[in-house]
Amino acid sequence: MSTNNQNRYAGDILPNDAWTRLAEDENSVLVDVRTPEEWTYVGVPDISDLGKECFFVPWLFYPKNNINPNFVHQVLETVKPLDEDTTVLFICRSGIRSAFAAQALADMGYNKCFNVAHGFEGDHNKYKHRGRENGWKVDGLPWLQG
Repeated sequence: MSTNNQNRYAGDILPNDAWTRLAEDENSVLVDVRTPEEWTYVGVPDISDLGKECFFVPWLFYPKNNINPNFVHQVLETVKPLDEDTTVLFICRSGIRSAFAAQALADMGYNKCFNVAHGFEGDHNKYKHRGRENGWKVDGLPWLQG
C-alpha cells in the first residue's frame, strides 16, 4: 500500500448523507465503533432496509476507555470484502471516536474513510442531554434497541 495517506481521510458526512451513500453505493459499509455496552443499552443503526448489515468493532474499551490496539486488524477481519476503494463510514456516539477510527483506517491506505458527524446520539443540548440536537437518531434514521 502507498505510504502517502495525507489526503485519504475523507472527512465528515452528515447522518442523512451517510444513509444516502449507503443506499447508492452498493459496496459501502457502516462500522459502529462504540462499546458493546453502548450497542446493547443505547441501540444500533439499522440499515437492513438497504439490504446491509452494520459492522461492530469497538474503538475503545469501557470502563477505562483504553484504545483497542487491534482495531484496524479487527475491521479488516470483520468487514469483507474490503479494499482500498471501499467507502467505509464510521459512527460512534457523537462523532469523535469515529473520526479517529476513520483516520486510523485511512492511515493504512484506505481511500474513502468517512466519519458520520454527530454520531448516533449527537451533541449535548444546553441541559447536557444527547439525542435531542442532531445525530442518527434525531435525524429519524432507522435504529434498534436491545
